[in-house]
Amino acid sequence: MFVEHGQRLLCAFVRMDGAPVQAIQISQDKAYTAAGFGMPTAQWHEFTTQDAPLAAGAPTSIARFVPYGGGLPLMVDGRVVGGIGVSGGHWSADNTVAEAGVTALA
Repeated sequence: MFVEHGQRLLCAFVRMDGAPVQAIQISQDKAYTAAGFGMPTAQWHEFTTQDAPLAAGAPTSIARFVPYGGGLPLMVDGRVVGGIGVSGGHWSADNTVAEAGVTALA
């Protein structure tokens, strides 16, 4: 997922054989959340567990919002230029794969 002229565009997508069909949308939404907020999706869990109004409102009022690991922003010169989203495993494993993707693109 990359940000171009304010638009979030899907630039590349790969799905492993046998991965759950739902992982398609979840991975894209993780990338969208990470790129849109400029922070890893895993950080949202901390925010929402420490803030009851945010925990109640964010998941239902922010479209495509994913508050668990597997989404990372892509940064260039301190600016968000996109995001990577991974889904299909436990969120911690998804996060590890997303980190490898960011490293590969660096």
